[in-house]
Amino acid sequence: MSNPEHIFSVSQLNREAKRLLASHFLTVQVQGEISNLNLPSSGHYYFTLKDAQAQIRCAMFKGQQQRLRFKPANGNLVVATAQVSLYEPRGDYQLVVEQLEEAGDGALRLAYERLKQKLLLEGMFEQSRKKPIPPLPNQIGVITSASGAAIHDILSVLKRRFPAIPVLIYPVAVQGDSAKFEISAALETANKQDLVDVIILARGGGSLEDLWAFNEEIVARAVAASWIPVISAVGHEVDFSIADFVADLRAPTPSAAAEHAVPDQSVWLNRFTSLERQLVRLVQSKLQQQQLRLNWLNKALQTQHPGEKLQRNAQRLDELEQRLNRAIQGGLHRYKQQLTLTEHRLNRQQPLAAIHGYRQQLDFFQRRLSHSVQLKLTTLKSRQQAAAQTLHAVSPLATLERGYAIVQRHDSSRLIRSVKYIAEEELLETRLADGRLVSEVKEIIPD
Repeated sequence: MSNPEHIFSVSQLNREAKRLLASHFLTVQVQGEISNLNLPSSGHYYFTLKDAQAQIRCAMFKGQQQRLRFKPANGNLVVATAQVSLYEPRGDYQLVVEQLEEAGDGALRLAYERLKQKLLLEGMFEQSRKKPIPPLPNQIGVITSASGAAIHDILSVLKRRFPAIPVLIYPVAVQGDSAKFEISAALETANKQDLVDVIILARGGGSLEDLWAFNEEIVARAVAASWIPVISAVGHEVDFSIADFVADLRAPTPSAAAEHAVPDQSVWLNRFTSLERQLVRLVQSKLQQQQLRLNWLNKALQTQHPGEKLQRNAQRLDELEQRLNRAIQGGLHRYKQQLTLTEHRLNRQQPLAAIHGYRQQLDFFQRRLSHSVQLKLTTLKSRQQAAAQTLHAVSPLATLERGYAIVQRHDSSRLIRSVKYIAEEELLETRLADGRLVSEVKEIIPD
């Protein structure tokens, strides 16, 4: 009896069958002849692959057709790289084709896949072993045909982007039996000469057979052994060679390889100009900072400089000298005043003993003064003599010598200054320069 839990619907069975086919076969390569080719408006290809004993349905969707190098037609012998699948609505077992090549390339494709898998297992495709491309090489090496279109494209791009960088060309054959040996030898020579900083390995487009030299193991190992970074640019954008996987950088075309090899000189010039402006600003800022520091150090040095200290001490000495001079002048002035006062007192009193005492005091003062004070006193003595003469000139005795007389009452020392203070017959005493007279008033005659 059947178990209802293990009964499949048709769609479930087809789905399980599709899953089993996809998990078991993964990617396969199948050779056969195209028949029943159908090209609907969707752009997809539907056809049958057959040989003498069997056939299988195939579908190639529009997105996979960009890598086709030929236009499929009924009767073409081809090699299909495909996923084994099942079309569930009809239960048809079929291939979903990813790549389609003419059968002549089939053997090459198998050899390509075997070498690719071998080198992959050796780790030659690892990103960790790839060398960086120098941002500004001193010289560029180009390994390609000297007469092909690739060299012209490369040189044109290099000249446009950065003409100052020289180019060293290693001409080689890029197809034919000798091509692989010439390419590997050129790589070895470039590394021995050590004249370039990056190598462009390039050729233009062509069939798989035309590009086969770049899928040879000897070339792949020469690229891997190069310590100079290698940019691989073989064929068109859809072409992938073994050299592309081993190289340090893969470019889709020779022109793109030249773009990667050198920078755009305008970008570098703009960068240099920007860096120059930054450098000028930094230098100016640094110079300003150093100038400010230098000014500060100069000021600090000046405050500690012996000359500055000498100037301050000289100024202090000048101040002390001025104070000393003012003190001396003040002392002289006080002594002069004291001497003048003494002279006045001497002139008023005229006693010889006082004069003698004052002279002794004067001598005492003179001994205390310095030589400079003595000179000053000489001047003061001259002024004293002049003052004494002036005093003598206004003295009453001098007046009497000129013929004048002093009249006073005989019985007192009171001076008579007017006739109204005397009477007739009054006795008067008249003092002359050389003596005195006593007379009696006989008559008063007022003026």
